[in-house]
Amino acid sequence: MNRLPPVHVSVMLDEVLQSLEPRSGQTIVDGTLGAGGHTEALARSVGPDGLILALDRDPTARDAAEVRLAGMPVKLVAADFRELPEVLSQLAISGVDAIVLDLGLSSDQLADAARGFSFDSDGELDLRFDPTSDEPAWRLLERLDATELANVIFRYGEERHSRRIARNIKEQLAVAPIRTAQALADVVRRSVPRSHDARRIDPATRTFQALRIAVNDELGALEEALQKYPECLKPGGRLAVISFHSLEDRMVKEHFRDDPRWQVLTRKPLRPSEAEIARNPRARSAKLRVASRI
Repeated sequence: MNRLPPVHVSVMLDEVLQSLEPRSGQTIVDGTLGAGGHTEALARSVGPDGLILALDRDPTARDAAEVRLAGMPVKLVAADFRELPEVLSQLAISGVDAIVLDLGLSSDQLADAARGFSFDSDGELDLRFDPTSDEPAWRLLERLDATELANVIFRYGEERHSRRIARNIKEQLAVAPIRTAQALADVVRRSVPRSHDARRIDPATRTFQALRIAVNDELGALEEALQKYPECLKPGGRLAVISFHSLEDRMVKEHFRDDPRWQVLTRKPLRPSEAEIARNPRARSAKLRVASRI
């Protein structure tokens, strides 16, 4: 397996530590291991008498983290964060002290051209976190009709040009396959009116986001996790969720507000500091919400 040097910078690390207040001997879950930044900091906080359970579907992330976290009180688990209750049951752990989720895409995944997360790469249009599960994005494009595809792009990408993009994708597929990220990006860019604002995001961004969310069932996983996690936490245990777009943040906000098992600790989401955004522009859209189990 090709191992790339990590480039990901953990988002809002100080805010996560301040919110969860990790202490020596605690058991904490990092449901989105990624490059292991949050996991490493939490492991140092709980010390040798504590334990960090770090879950991730991505085998490349787990392999890299195994090296980075060697010798630390960390157990790596090949699982989706929605499967945490099953993981705890298998390990005979009745409850944990805290959970953190850093949702979305890792910079290391973007940097791996072979997986197609970056729309400027010629890698296969895969977009799966776990390359052994479900179907790759290129197959999803072929399976859905134009209306279904437009609905996916609009719902998960909030792309107002979704119908035109979907129609042009299906027209292109009638001529030749769309198997690479770059090929899809070219079709999308031709479908979206050009903007003269140099600060505007790439026209392909929302479509790639939508397909990635659909392929990995990201919102379904988050919905399931938010329903299950109160029973995974000890009374007073805390859940911190970092989201990067409005669909995720809205879901977290509504669950924290409407589920009587949660006590909201952040009436408004915490945002990264200007200094962090300057160091790591990826952090600019991050929102952190925290709640504790009643």
